[in-house]
Amino acid sequence: MCIGVPMQVIEMRGTFALCEAEGKQELVDMILVGDQVQNTWILNFLGAAREVLTAENAENITQALSALNDVTQGTGSQIDHLFADLIDREPELPPHLQAQVLAQKQTKES
Repeated sequence: MCIGVPMQVIEMRGTFALCEAEGKQELVDMILVGDQVQNTWILNFLGAAREVLTAENAENITQALSALNDVTQGTGSQIDHLFADLIDREPELPPHLQAQVLAQKQTKES
């Protein structure tokens, strides 16, 4: 299974960036997201940055990964606090699916 990990850019090195997460550093291919300034958050999949993240998104993903780790290690009976951004809210469809649902409703109403 491939899981994206939020990392913070330390410095650019050509088309790569030295990035850090949880005290571990890794050289990450930045070709898909371009040059980024120091302290920018990226989502790293198998050594390649796939997305530039806000600090809030990076924190949410980090907390979700922490919850996943706790559950798989058998230590995570209380993980709701790690999903605070999802508790007590309705799920949202991505815009392209929202448009599809709206089109279906309009077709049914016609």
